[in-house]
Amino acid sequence: MTRPLILLGVSRSGTTLLRVILDRSPGIAIPDESFFVPLLARRHGRRIDAERFLDDVARVATIRDWGVSVADVEARVSPGLPTGEALAAIFDAYAEAAGKPRWGDKTPMYMRHLELLEELFPGAQYVHLIRDGRDAALSFLQMPEGTFTRTWAHPTTPEQFACLWRKEVADARSLGRRVGASRYHEVRYEDLVAEPASTVRAICAFAAIPFDPAMLDYTGSVDVSAKPHQQRLLTPPTSGVRSWREDMPADDVAAFDSVAGDLLGELGYEVGHRSSGGARPALARGWYDARLTAWNASAWLVQRSPLWRSRHPRLSA
Repeated sequence: MTRPLILLGVSRSGTTLLRVILDRSPGIAIPDESFFVPLLARRHGRRIDAERFLDDVARVATIRDWGVSVADVEARVSPGLPTGEALAAIFDAYAEAAGKPRWGDKTPMYMRHLELLEELFPGAQYVHLIRDGRDAALSFLQMPEGTFTRTWAHPTTPEQFACLWRKEVADARSLGRRVGASRYHEVRYEDLVAEPASTVRAICAFAAIPFDPAMLDYTGSVDVSAKPHQQRLLTPPTSGVRSWREDMPADDVAAFDSVAGDLLGELGYEVGHRSSGGARPALARGWYDARLTAWNASAWLVQRSPLWRSRHPRLSA
């Protein structure tokens, strides 16, 4: 199985920017969000039934939209194949069509599924992009309705987003400590914006993929009809486009810091309230953990149900 490069990052942390840049390397193909990895893993367990797996592949719109056909995947799978290798076959087909020797993934939702990623893709490399959580919160909470499908598990306040940010960043860093420096590389969004060339060179060296200065000249290659989160890359990002110091009300800053100030401080970000103790922050984190657990359980039940196929008919090529 080709060794994947998985980009990690909380929503609105700049992972789309990093994906677009790295995808321009001749050494790797990284498509837009996949979303289907946990879905197909839940439906197929540790090893696939090839016929059932291919039938499910034919029902996933993302795979079709990537230009990958069922026949492309069928040529790469066999009965009883480990599910991780079967999933990798989808990405391999995408990379081959792009003329690239290796594949990657960028799906912020997978920050909730780090243990699953490790189980499916042992040996994967991870690049974790970290952004000041208060700036990420501003960006996330200002997203217009309809930009993406909101669920009851999505945070709607800075305090709730702080719970998400704190847990996901801490979990990814814990993964990094377990797998070691050869498989985990940490990057600050602020460094990517301020010093893109040196930051991207370091990522390419870590991942052993070619660096080309043209990777940074991506604005002219962004499709103006692309999704909203891609359209904003028509111009290079600059530091301070969203600044919590100027744009976040003091009460919201205090609420965020009370929940995640310990991690902000550990990462070297300016913070006014480093304590994460007290009843309210604990209740807020408990709220997030409970909702996330309930959401994952409901998703597992729905996706394992026989009704999933009836609600997701086979798609035309």
